Order: sequence, then C-alpha cells, then structure tokens
Amino acid sequence: MSTPFDLDDTQRMLQDSLSRFLADQHGLEQRLHQLDQAHDTPPLWRTLAEDLGILGAGFGEDQGGLGGGLAEHLLIMEAFGEALYVGPYVSTAVIAGSLLQGSPEPAWQTLLGRILEGRAIAAFAHTEPAARHGWQGLRTRVSAHPSGDGLLLSGHKTVVHGARWATDFLVTALDPRAGQGDQGVSLLCVPAQAPGIRRTDVRTIDGGHASELFFDNVPVQATQCVSPRGQARPLVEQALDEATLATCAEALGVLQRLMRDTLDYVRQRRQFGAPIASFQALQHRLADMHLALEQARALTAATLPLLQDASAEQRATAVSSAKVSVNRACRLVGQGAVQLHGGMGMTEELAIGHYFRRATMIEQQFGPSDWHIDRIAQAHQTQQAPR
Repeated sequence: MSTPFDLDDTQRMLQDSLSRFLADQHGLEQRLHQLDQAHDTPPLWRTLAEDLGILGAGFGEDQGGLGGGLAEHLLIMEAFGEALYVGPYVSTAVIAGSLLQGSPEPAWQTLLGRILEGRAIAAFAHTEPAARHGWQGLRTRVSAHPSGDGLLLSGHKTVVHGARWATDFLVTALDPRAGQGDQGVSLLCVPAQAPGIRRTDVRTIDGGHASELFFDNVPVQATQCVSPRGQARPLVEQALDEATLATCAEALGVLQRLMRDTLDYVRQRRQFGAPIASFQALQHRLADMHLALEQARALTAATLPLLQDASAEQRATAVSSAKVSVNRACRLVGQGAVQLHGGMGMTEELAIGHYFRRATMIEQQFGPSDWHIDRIAQAHQTQQAPR
C-alpha cells in the first residue's frame, strides 16, 4: 500500500498485517454478506481487538494500548478505506478515545480500557437536524430534574454512526445552568440501554449503518459529564478535527483503490483496435485524477504534525484545508472512475460502484467543502483580530 506518511518499522508492520488480514477476510462479497447480518458487534470487530490489537494501536501503553497515537489511527483508517471496512472505528477509537483519554476520572479510564479490549463500543451523538456540522442550531439540552435529583437529557441526534452496536453514547448537549450561559455545552456518557432513549436505524448509501437517536427526558447525573459541565466545546472540537483527518486518511485508501481499478480497466478495455488508455483525452482525465489524489495525500500528511501543538485556529485551518482537498479528490477521482468504466461502474457486482459511494459519503462527512472554506475564513479572522 502506498502511503503519504513516513513509517517506522513498527508502523509498517501494523499497516501491512492489517491490509493482509482485510484482503483475506473482507473482500467485496464477504463485506456485503457481513453488512446484511444483524450481529451484536460490527463485522470482524472482536478479531481486530483481541487477535490483532488494532483498537489499542493508537493509544499509549499507560492506557492499555500499544504505544501509538494519531499517526497510527491514520494508518489504520487508510487500510480500512482500501478495504471498504465500515466498523465504527472513528466514533469508538478516534473520537471516544480522544474524549476519554485526557480525563483524570477513573470511570472514563475504565471505559477506555473496555473499548480497547473490544468489550465496549461508543457512538458519538453530535449532529442534529438543525446543526449538521457546527454548533449553531444545537438543540439537545440538559435541564434540572424537577425533584432536584440529577438532570434530564432531551433532544434529537441524527446520523449517529455505530449506534446500533453501541454500549455507550457520548452526547453533546446545551447546558445553560453550567455557568456558561447559553453557550455552555456539556458532553455526557449515557448507557445505550438507558430509559427514555429511542433509536431508529437506517442504511447509508455506502452500505453502512447509522441511526437517529431521540432522548426523551433521559435521567442522567452530573458525574456522567466527561469534562467539566458546560466546558466540553474545546475538547469536542479537538476530537472532531482528529476524526476529520482520520476520515481524510480513509479517503486516501478509497481513492487509491478507485485509481488502481480504473487504470487496470483502461489498459484492458480496447476500442478501435487499441487500449483506451492510449487515447489522449482519457490520459488527460487520468492525469487530473492522479494529481487530485496526490494533492490530497500531501495535505493530509502535512496536517498530521500540526495537530499536536498548534492553536485551535491553526488546527482548524490545517484540518479544513486538508478536508477541502480530499473532498475535491473524492469527487474528481470518484466520478472519473465511474465514467471511465461506463455504465458498469455503478453495478452492484463491480467494486468500483461501492468505492464511489463511499467517496461520495466522505465528501459530506464532517462537513462539505463550503462549510470548511467558511471555517478557514473564520479562523483567519480570529487570528488577525486585535488581542
């Protein structure tokens, strides 16, 4: 597998072993069969956790992991993208891992340990009908219980990936009584089986699973807040940026497979007595696709080191720039691959259509290009404002 990241021997072994495992256990027919099964856990999840140790690869040894970090998350997601694996790795390992590992509370360290062992799955419930990617329009909220004992959580969350398998939901909610006024946001960990939660499952266009969650006065305690009440927004934004970059890495795997299959096809398909790869117009199209993919690779790789010590504005600019480049590559490479295959490019029997649909989903996941361009502009305004 070609990768934009500089790998040491351990990282290379990790990615190679994962890629070989997925190639053997997660081919197209196997994937479609696994997705149609109503299992209690995602396909291959326990094997990834227990036999390969994949769920702990991106965490330090003091947390029960293998000593890695965000770089390992990106390597894993790139391999998942090339294999089109749809398990809830981003929500459980990347987002929940980022949210939980910084907490000094023993309860959250225990939950993180269960996640790394594959015994718990966390679904991140953040997007809402009126608040797809930003904070404006957030309506889910916590309020005081009428009896004065604890809190009540009410709201509606959409497109919650992995919720059908989750043991715990990490829920963002307005918390106006937390000392931050109407701007206060709390992050609560709620058991998936808590009373007052209703879940509706749907299939996404790429074959994956997502859910709508309805919280109807769900009783919670202040101790279920992962961070101090009303102060979760910076923590969540950091986790979302890491998840966005991980999804960029997944896109590289998806687009790499699209390019490889397309190149194989145009070299074999003959028209007018010659391979269509020899036609100059198609060569120009393939060159544009390749250039878009390489630009996405470069920006994704360049963004990784910036997430460690950069300010919030610098991090936002870097991550959103990478996502804009990846979104452009998803559209250019995905549409080009389908068009060069002709009508057969969208059939269920051919892998190219499944990868195209995943690339289309990634374009919207964690924000479309317009949203990220606006975010870059806002970050620049904040940086330039007098202090």
